[in-house]
Amino acid sequence: MTTDPVVRPARPADARALAELRWTFKQEDFGGRAPTPARDVAEAERWIRDRLGDGRWLAWVAEGGGGIRGHVFLCLVERMPEPYEDNNAVGYVTNFFVMPAYRNKGVGSALLAALREHARGAGLDGLIVWPSERSAPLYRRLGFLPPEELLELPLGT
Repeated sequence: MTTDPVVRPARPADARALAELRWTFKQEDFGGRAPTPARDVAEAERWIRDRLGDGRWLAWVAEGGGGIRGHVFLCLVERMPEPYEDNNAVGYVTNFFVMPAYRNKGVGSALLAALREHARGAGLDGLIVWPSERSAPLYRRLGFLPPEELLELPLGT
């Protein structure tokens, strides 16, 4: 890679590229033998455009080599008001992906640094993530710790 990708906030106009990368990202889960998608990428494009457009979700992209080469999304989880402590939102980090040719070159760290800078500036109480086995070491290197109080109840079928 001759030039470093530029990290910037995602815009609704990025929705198509982000949806296509989402499909690429999810295909990696199948080790090159992905089944036929159950839905069209246009559905993800609309979903992403709507949420970036109204601010329900935020995202950052890494641009380089003429396109988006990585992204990370943030969903704010509001907390109920309480009388004695701050009730700042928590950020849910998800859909973190870097194209294989750009991995291990600082792109993922740059994306997460931009997200973390925003989170601090917005006064979020913390960030949470359900990392993949591959991404967990990066999150740990950047200061993510195992939860002290978080519990999960899987509701899968």
